[in-house]
Amino acid sequence: MIIKEKPEWGELATFVPNKRLPVYNWFYYKEGYSRDMVLNVMKKFGMEKGDTVLDPFCGVGTTLLACKQSGMNSIGFDVQPPAVFASIVKTNDYEVDKLEAASKELLEEKFQKPDWGTVTPFVKKAFNGHTLDDVLFFRDLIMRMDDGPVRDFLTMALINVTMKCSYAWKDGAVIKIRKHPVPPLRKIFKRQLKYMIKDVKKFKSTDASCEVDFGDARKMKLKDDSVDAVITSPPYLNKIEYSKIYSIEEELFFSGMGLTPLRSHIGISESKMLEEEEKLRKITEDAVFNAQSIAYFSDMLKVISELKRVCKDGAKIAIIVGNGCFPDGVVDSDVILSKMAEHTGLTVKEIIMLSKRWCTRHRVEKVGVTRESLLCWEK
Repeated sequence: MIIKEKPEWGELATFVPNKRLPVYNWFYYKEGYSRDMVLNVMKKFGMEKGDTVLDPFCGVGTTLLACKQSGMNSIGFDVQPPAVFASIVKTNDYEVDKLEAASKELLEEKFQKPDWGTVTPFVKKAFNGHTLDDVLFFRDLIMRMDDGPVRDFLTMALINVTMKCSYAWKDGAVIKIRKHPVPPLRKIFKRQLKYMIKDVKKFKSTDASCEVDFGDARKMKLKDDSVDAVITSPPYLNKIEYSKIYSIEEELFFSGMGLTPLRSHIGISESKMLEEEEKLRKITEDAVFNAQSIAYFSDMLKVISELKRVCKDGAKIAIIVGNGCFPDGVVDSDVILSKMAEHTGLTVKEIIMLSKRWCTRHRVEKVGVTRESLLCWEK
């Protein structure tokens, strides 16, 4: 397969540009991509207002929010509670007067010592006592509110400042606790609410519909031939444990929610692994797999089959992926997934390389080059 290069889009495949954009930056998501990537894909595909766009790995809603701004209807699914929640909050419609009144009332509430009974030792270590008191106090007050959009908006602001005022440091896929001076949560919370309300006032939106829910991309609750386009980015091969870095948010705000993400190789019997590997090799013309990639690609084959089912004839599909970097070499996810797409009956229009970097063993020994790519398919 021919791989084109478009390095000028490289940064757009990261969340960094969103940090400067109102509403998009309400929840920092390291694994996300930018609004401008979505807008560029829309332009490339010639999409129009009224089209329905699917993002089955919606993350914190960048595709959905860009659609809402552009007048396109959107549908988003994800398995991680913080992601689904952030997508809902960002794409909600708000009445500014209600947000201002609820914020003022909340901040004027007299403090009462909350119950720490359900907080795990790890989360306790992530905060000083005064900060955790304030987090639980405001959380419990907000959860008792009846107005859903207002309640969610206030919760989003609290989640944001909770992590800013914690000792938690997200280092790759691991949370480390590093004690240091933190600002008073109440003061930062007040500033965050003011900032987010200002964002709502200046954010230009449309009346396009947006549906967000928990959902498994391997088995979507959508009708056949129901979407005009797909813009998404699945978990990258050997990066699928990043969900663990949101464990503090999940415990404090989303306990007991969530679905099972795409599989790692753990828990698959040897006979099943060999069976799945043989099937994948036939589909991908003897592509090279390792143990960790077999389950991932087996799951992605199910996802691709679902995309074909739910897409209308002529629908465009854009998928941002990264190749797998392992001690024994590189697994070319972009090429393998595109071969799977062809096997499923989709047409591979382009593979566009956005960026590349060395894959190393023991941090110094180079074993290959990994690509981050934009896959452009069509039904």
